Amino acid sequence: MLSREEILAVMSDWNLAWERYDLDEVMNLFHEDIVFDNWTGGQARGKSALREAWASWFANNGGFTFSHEDMFVDEAEQKVLYQWRLDWPSTEKGFEGRPESRRGVDIIHFKDGRIINKFTYAKTTVEIDGRRVRLKAGG
Repeated sequence: MLSREEILAVMSDWNLAWERYDLDEVMNLFHEDIVFDNWTGGQARGKSALREAWASWFANNGGFTFSHEDMFVDEAEQKVLYQWRLDWPSTEKGFEGRPESRRGVDIIHFKDGRIINKFTYAKTTVEIDGRRVRLKAGG
């Protein structure tokens, strides 16, 4: 089991790896049997599937920024609730390429010192060009 301090250190490494757009460093934090559910309902099972799913995000040195907003650590259960904000060029229909901010949370579970589950949830509204936009179902 990881101590609270060790969990915080992993999450600090997590933030730094994303800031550097370092996919290898990010992947090093995951258990081989990772299960990742993303905000669109997609799922990746296993480290190689997750690397493949994220490769395009990292291919062009990002173009996105994740900001840590808040975090709750449950040492006894080896879980983290991680609140974030994503700033990136929008992919929403009719807003493609315009500056977007999206907020969400990750529920992260640890096993053997690595992230074994990562469940991501995002708000159904985003900010594009400084105004709130409600996402359409399925989008």
